[in-house]
Amino acid sequence: MTDNSEPGVVLIVDDVPENLALLSDALERAGYKVLVAMDGISALERMQRMRPDVVLLDAMMPGLDGFETCRRMKAMPAIAEIPVLFMTALTESEHVVEGFAAGGIDYVTKPIHPEEVLARVAAHLRTARILQSARSQQRAPRPSLDDEQVQLELVQRFALTVRELEVLQWVACGKTNRDIGTILGLSPRTVNKHLEHVYVKLGVETRTAAAAVAMAAAGAQPSTV
Repeated sequence: MTDNSEPGVVLIVDDVPENLALLSDALERAGYKVLVAMDGISALERMQRMRPDVVLLDAMMPGLDGFETCRRMKAMPAIAEIPVLFMTALTESEHVVEGFAAGGIDYVTKPIHPEEVLARVAAHLRTARILQSARSQQRAPRPSLDDEQVQLELVQRFALTVRELEVLQWVACGKTNRDIGTILGLSPRTVNKHLEHVYVKLGVETRTAAAAVAMAAAGAQPSTV
């Protein structure tokens, strides 16, 4: 997954060259990096070489159709979490249900309207990135300052607030303000404001120094950014 400041990578899978050209042009003008494949097998191979952020997948293709392509994709852990938007002229409810059952999260109807596709891609990319941040937070190593006695010592010695202590804990892990904001649900600016208060209370001027003070209380060495 690309950085949140970047538009992202979109894989278009369609056996009709005109559709590929139409969507590629629209997405590239919007700033996306575009990958293309003309069949399901090629799409699966392409995704394993370069992981896209979103897949636009034609439902009806010769050979391996879009539904089966999506099912195989969802069975592969490395690419299972990539959101799939089906493109289809099939609007009967059973086909829509089949698309969702295969693992798709949305669909657009043909003939394709690029503006609609761009809006849906942007919306699902935002959602995917939020989910990725949440998963990263769950996997993030907990600070070594989790010991209650260490926390109490820091709070009492430096008169830290609960939020300031949380920020200091993650600074000691080497996290950036943006990382800490994502973890704590704060804006980077708010994190920076808390960090300024921490600097004053600890009598330091840099995050490395603040981390060193905190980790000294825990008897460990700080991480640096």
